[in-house]
Amino acid sequence: MGGAAMRLLISSYEAAMPSPNSDKWGCFPLDSDEEPGPMSTFDKREKDFENKFAHDAELRFKAEARRDKLVGLWAAELMGLSGDEADAYAKSVVVEDLKEAGDDDVFRKLRADFDAKGVEQSDHQIRRTMDEMLAKAIDEIKNKG
Repeated sequence: MGGAAMRLLISSYEAAMPSPNSDKWGCFPLDSDEEPGPMSTFDKREKDFENKFAHDAELRFKAEARRDKLVGLWAAELMGLSGDEADAYAKSVVVEDLKEAGDDDVFRKLRADFDAKGVEQSDHQIRRTMDEMLAKAIDEIKNKG
């Protein structure tokens, strides 16, 4: 290999090697305050995803709480409750839903209360009404906040 070819090879090798002030990949100067481009894009996307997840979870919680209140008022009416009694019953349904994950705790409360008061409602009707009220709650939140 001639001298010129050797110098070209060495200069190519040196150009490919990280400088002493670079990270281990030779991409970003260690003394720079700038974040690496690709990582900052990834970090931003991750942060955006986390924010969306938190926002969606908050909306879901609000929708379920509103659904529980609507279902509670529906059930109160069927059991002959009105006014403050109906509001208190609706609040008790909302509190019941906080006891465990999912809708089964609310369903069990409604089923037991209907049975105790002699209200004729099938399990299917209770669950269907819960689903309808959830759709209504979601619509209210989307349109009114």
